[in-house]
Amino acid sequence: MAMPPQTTILGLGEILWDVFPDGPRFGGAPANFACSVAGLAGNAVNSGMVSAVGQDDLGTQALDELRQHGVSTATVARYPQQTGQVLVSLDADGHASYEFASDVAWDHLEWSDDIETIVAKADAVCFGTLGQRTPESRTTIQHCLRSVPETCLKIFDINLRPPFWSEEVIRESLPLANVLKLNDDELPILADIHGFTGTAEAQLALLVERYSLKFAALTQGSKGALIIDANGNTSQQAAPSTTVKDTVGAGDSFTAALALGLLHGMPLDEINQWAIRVAAFVCSQPGATPSIPEELQLSSQK
Repeated sequence: MAMPPQTTILGLGEILWDVFPDGPRFGGAPANFACSVAGLAGNAVNSGMVSAVGQDDLGTQALDELRQHGVSTATVARYPQQTGQVLVSLDADGHASYEFASDVAWDHLEWSDDIETIVAKADAVCFGTLGQRTPESRTTIQHCLRSVPETCLKIFDINLRPPFWSEEVIRESLPLANVLKLNDDELPILADIHGFTGTAEAQLALLVERYSLKFAALTQGSKGALIIDANGNTSQQAAPSTTVKDTVGAGDSFTAALALGLLHGMPLDEINQWAIRVAAFVCSQPGATPSIPEELQLSSQK
């Protein structure tokens, strides 16, 4: 499946190491997204990151990980602060909880000429709330969102990580996005902030209307996912039965497939089915960015 020529897709925000009981694994939601885009589309896209790592061994290793996954590091700065880390705990069902280090490199993300150049040709960008937890990085990420082309997909994959989000950041971010992706734990929080009631589908539709979104996607774990568009079209698809190793990175891989499917103009049901299958595969593997099998890659989709 061919993409438009020179398609550029960027993750904006955190790069970090997930420190599991059995050792560290590369992560960070926008970084997972960028790696998944590269894993799904290969050379059909220019996948990149706008972020920062430390001048430490973990920073060097993070850059190596990105490059090995096929992600450009041209706009990943190196700062004196340490590279981001998060302690990950898994419950009996493989669901993760997180404890984040503070004052790390990506908290100090600064605008640069290199960032200006790359975002000016972006076809899709993905950002969340964690990467905006400091005023410095929030200003830079929001500057990116205001600097992309009019046609760019601006995907707000909300990724609420207590205590590093606020109603203020959510209310600032939603008007800068044209695609929203969230999970079934996050939708009630957004609905409460906005005073929305009704079914999940009704709440999602109200968010689309309120913020003039092109699309919104709700992931529902083992129940699958719901995607709606600005015209009221909906896709509700079930998830395949999966033996879960851990859920880290599954949502990010869903968002990567969503971005690629939307850019290619695939029907909503096809996008949803593909994204769910990709996320289910990631759940079945350890870590956030496993190698994607050929049958799940973009080139194998109809």
